[in-house]
Amino acid sequence: MFAVLAHSAAWLTLAVLAGIILSLVIGASPAIKQFGLGFLTSTDWDPVQEKFGGLVMIYGTLVTSFIALLIAVPVSFGIALFLTELAPNWLRRPLGIAIELLAAVPSIVYGMWGLFVFGPLLATYVQQPLQSLLGGVPYLGTLVSGPPVGLGILSAGIILAIMIIPFIASVMRDVFTVTPAMLKESAYGLGSTTWEVVWKVVLPYTKTGVIGGIMLGLGRALGETMAVTFVIGNMNQLNSLSVFEAANTITSVLANEFGESGPGSLHQASLLYLALVLFFITFVVLAFSKVLLNKLKKNEGART
Repeated sequence: MFAVLAHSAAWLTLAVLAGIILSLVIGASPAIKQFGLGFLTSTDWDPVQEKFGGLVMIYGTLVTSFIALLIAVPVSFGIALFLTELAPNWLRRPLGIAIELLAAVPSIVYGMWGLFVFGPLLATYVQQPLQSLLGGVPYLGTLVSGPPVGLGILSAGIILAIMIIPFIASVMRDVFTVTPAMLKESAYGLGSTTWEVVWKVVLPYTKTGVIGGIMLGLGRALGETMAVTFVIGNMNQLNSLSVFEAANTITSVLANEFGESGPGSLHQASLLYLALVLFFITFVVLAFSKVLLNKLKKNEGART
């Protein structure tokens, strides 16, 4: 009976996944027939004239997630390193709990904080000074252009980074603690510094878990909705490649416009097409991480 229940649970999960994919494909089929793969390269988004393209949303999703990882990975690594190697024993537990509590904060709270507190600070103390300094410099001036309102791609990326730090840091800390003490003590006994022990002993031993934690954070960033909706500016046009430019992500446009789209309309089908694209992006990321982890395991097995 237990074996039957376990098998049923596994197959039920696959059936639900297949049902989600099938419903997305059926719902998006009018947009797929109308626009084809050109939907992925078009920047048009005009519900009145029924012209739709997903490039702006796809660009916003990928860039904000990339910025989030760029910030969150080194910060999370520093947190995990401090908690496992440098922090005194009396500080490790309360600090670890405090970091994990960041994951319990609702995303809408992050969004409101980003909109009313972080956004104005970013505009006043980062964007305006950068525009004054780099405004006349080719390419760099374009990178920081845009109205100084504190809403845009960079703001959304930083908020996402704050949100995924607890996930990545917790996984890194857990995998760092499973490194055999004998390996680290042997390295210290040979005269290695703390950084050498981490870089040459801990990381090679735990790299599979570290990459898994990073991919977990990336999946969280790709699927985040409310916090990004508050701070990204919600603009369906891409006027420049500035990191301060207002944009949209797939999740934010779904949250903003799905209720306004009529059932069975081309607008709703285009939104479901975007949801299907997001599903595909997430699947590709997870598949790539799985392949990478399997390759690392094979290399480790070959060395042993």
